Amino acid sequence: CGQPLQNEVRLKGRDLLTLKDFTGEEIKYMLWLSADLKFRIKQKGEYLPLLQGKSLGMIFEKRSTRTRLSTETGFALLGGHPCFLTTQDIHLGVNESLTDTARVLSSMTDAVLARVYKQSDLDILAREASIPIVNGLSDLYHPIQILADYLTLQEHYGSLKGLTLSWIGDGNNILHSIMMSAAKFGMHLQAATPKGYEPDPSITQLAEQYAKENGTKLSLTNDPLEAAHGGNVLITDTWISMGQEEEKKKRLQAFQGYQVTMKTAKVAASDWTFLHCLPRKPEEVDDEVFYSPRSLVFPEAENRKWTIMVLLLSHHSLLLRYPLLLA
Repeated sequence: CGQPLQNEVRLKGRDLLTLKDFTGEEIKYMLWLSADLKFRIKQKGEYLPLLQGKSLGMIFEKRSTRTRLSTETGFALLGGHPCFLTTQDIHLGVNESLTDTARVLSSMTDAVLARVYKQSDLDILAREASIPIVNGLSDLYHPIQILADYLTLQEHYGSLKGLTLSWIGDGNNILHSIMMSAAKFGMHLQAATPKGYEPDPSITQLAEQYAKENGTKLSLTNDPLEAAHGGNVLITDTWISMGQEEEKKKRLQAFQGYQVTMKTAKVAASDWTFLHCLPRKPEEVDDEVFYSPRSLVFPEAENRKWTIMVLLLSHHSLLLRYPLLLA
């Protein structure tokens, strides 16, 4: 899987709240580790209990198939013990203050992955905890999904540099995370969102700065075909996130014309592929695209496991043992 740039990264003990806080080299190193770990465990059948005796607190305010499965199975595969906590077990800031929760979790677990409604709750947990906090999803960001997306694209294209990502959908946490990281890999971003559903202005401003610093292009539009034009990767997501159910009728109307179809693909690059973080609804992308050979959605889902394993490993001191095992 090539050589890691280990001397240029410092991940031990750091929180992962947003990819904004990480350099391109640091993210590249995490992707290198993910590819190497996947090869060694899946292909070579190696057993690497690097997190034996360690425990992970998993706070889930929002349900999830992929985040829970990838985290629980991945952490256990490395020898650790994941502890799943739903709203039936823990009410952030309700029965107990976030400060108290952070300190209790710090005394009993070695890290926490939290899937929450508010990014501000993650910020408080990170400030008050003495262990690493990993963002499993919030209203603003979904960094662990984007790492899986990038690993999938790296496997398919061989390199991320120079790719054009075409986002067609809501200006949500997935788009925000792409905006905070794509330019660091030399990727261009063309995003189409309906009027009134654009990405956060402060995130857009920072993304424009990243694009300028890295010599990449960032374009925002309300025209799906304009965003898809020349794109290597067509990407969409749910139009109605958890907590937005009351807006369903309004959103379905606003997103008319945003379904990804072969008509969309016709204006994309000849080597186009398709990503969706799942779960998928037919109005977001039709079956012809979703189940086509160009669709990478199921390798993308699997790679959630390999990337989350590396996140939990690389932010723990036992990362120092990993390179010693390399053959």
